[in-house]
Amino acid sequence: MLPRRIEREPKPGVAKRIRSPGHLAWVRTHGCCVPNCDGRPIEAAHVRTGTDGGTGIKPGDQWTISLCSAHHLNQHRWGEAWFEQAYLIDMKALAQEFARKSPHRKKLKG
Repeated sequence: MLPRRIEREPKPGVAKRIRSPGHLAWVRTHGCCVPNCDGRPIEAAHVRTGTDGGTGIKPGDQWTISLCSAHHLNQHRWGEAWFEQAYLIDMKALAQEFARKSPHRKKLKG
């Protein structure tokens, strides 16, 4: 039998990360955010830099963009700074735009 999962309480002053399966599904209905890419399948890629995430910490779902599986893999392999520079995109700004236009935006505000 597996041990039960230990739920960690957020640190004081740190908001709980928002989860929205509906928003993730909606993000995946879009094309890849890398210009001139029509790759598939599309995945909801979490943006860590400058958000509520970090190394080993998945950000809230409001910080997602649509990337094909190949570009999502490159985002993780190369690191976000290099990825943004290589493809001339601002992932955080894109995630904010997705969150603003999402039919699930009320859920994303907590």
